[in-house]
Amino acid sequence: MPARVSDYYRTAFVTGASTGLGRAFAEMLLADGVRVWGTSRDSARLVDVPGLQPIALDLRDGAAAVEAFRRADRAAGGFDLVINNAGFGVFAEFAGADFAVWEEQLAVMLVNPARLAHAALPGMLARRRGALVNISSLATEFPLPFQSAYNMVKSGLSALSESLIIETAGTGVVVLDVRPGDYRTEIEGSVRHPQAAPTPRMRRAWAAFEKMMAQGHAPAHAAAALRRALLRRRSGTVRMGRFSQAVAAPLLARFGSLPLKRRVQARYFDAG
Repeated sequence: MPARVSDYYRTAFVTGASTGLGRAFAEMLLADGVRVWGTSRDSARLVDVPGLQPIALDLRDGAAAVEAFRRADRAAGGFDLVINNAGFGVFAEFAGADFAVWEEQLAVMLVNPARLAHAALPGMLARRRGALVNISSLATEFPLPFQSAYNMVKSGLSALSESLIIETAGTGVVVLDVRPGDYRTEIEGSVRHPQAAPTPRMRRAWAAFEKMMAQGHAPAHAAAALRRALLRRRSGTVRMGRFSQAVAAPLLARFGSLPLKRRVQARYFDAG
């Protein structure tokens, strides 16, 4: 009989489970027999996912988020799988928006996910099983113009994962640094635009970003890739998305020069 995720991970905690990749991950896990607790700032947005245990969780408040996680962890009897996925986008020049905008994104998408990882790992290590999945981005290798804090938080999550991969070696705990490319999640519709007067360069870059997102795979493609990674039960980096992004672009980032990479980025987004 083919393996299922629930053969190794009985319970899961997924942040940002109401839409996009988070919802696809939750639905994939539920279909594989995993008991899933999913979060959203508004838990009413989760009631239409059959079998999901909905949790109201706002990552703007780190202490409250950790307390909500710990209550759910106790109810679940300990989470075998934790997926840090929740987040949002901001599109503006770094100097063109109040710093509080960037500070909020750093807290919601890096500092407080790190808090959740810090809360989850002791139980996994004590049980000598489990998986921590940090949803980073291929933006760690090809940063997106006018999305500076997004680039920072995703690079930070990847760095955290890399540290934990080394620290947890031989413990039975798996750490995955998952780097999606573009998926049709409609994220562009929820991106914040705090800059009052976008420049022509920004407008061109945004048009390229929208086009790029529209050409991506459906979220179910990412869920299938994550499922394969979980069934391998090995720590590491998982790149997913279109071939040009998940394979060709990382090769360019690895073997090409930084000036070449920057020129490719500027040309792609017409932001030179």
